[in-house]
Amino acid sequence: MDEDCRNCPALAACRERVVHGYGDAGGEVLVIGEMPSAGAEANGVPFTGDEAGRRLQRVLGDLGLSRSAPDDPEPELQNVYLTYLTRCRHPERPPTDDEVANCEPFLNGETRMINPELIVPVGQRALEALAIEYTTRAPDSFDAEAEHATTVRGRGFELLPMVDLADLTESRADEFVEHVTENVFSRDYRQTKGRQGR
Repeated sequence: MDEDCRNCPALAACRERVVHGYGDAGGEVLVIGEMPSAGAEANGVPFTGDEAGRRLQRVLGDLGLSRSAPDDPEPELQNVYLTYLTRCRHPERPPTDDEVANCEPFLNGETRMINPELIVPVGQRALEALAIEYTTRAPDSFDAEAEHATTVRGRGFELLPMVDLADLTESRADEFVEHVTENVFSRDYRQTKGRQGR
């Protein structure tokens, strides 16, 4: 993706930088949020640089997907890749539908490159966007709050919805880790595509 992308003029006018995906490009887990936070924009690394990012990084550590401390600005990740629906941040508002659509080819490219088995949509907006692309359910039938720490079968993927990081309390983080450990990592989730281990 072009660092000087101008597909979204309003975002290009106010962003500090484009925040590209980060992590293990051969990973089986793909984590997708709505947009970079101020901390992620400052670091240039998704889900870092603030308390919300630390919450997610702690979950990744508990799942064995990160070897770094939760506050590391460039975590050492294994088997997981982090990205967003939109790569640029507006300081005063969430992305518009058009801005998400403009970034969709980059997300699709990342998803095809990584070819994950498990996708973690973080928050309602990411869950609805992925529902359109990867499930047969209507987007408005999904509720990130109600489906947090569950498994949703998709077309070639399993979705593991997570609440918005602002709502990811310690107990909800533990709930997510427990679900993934006991109900996903404990079985051969790779069978979704009939693919053997790498």
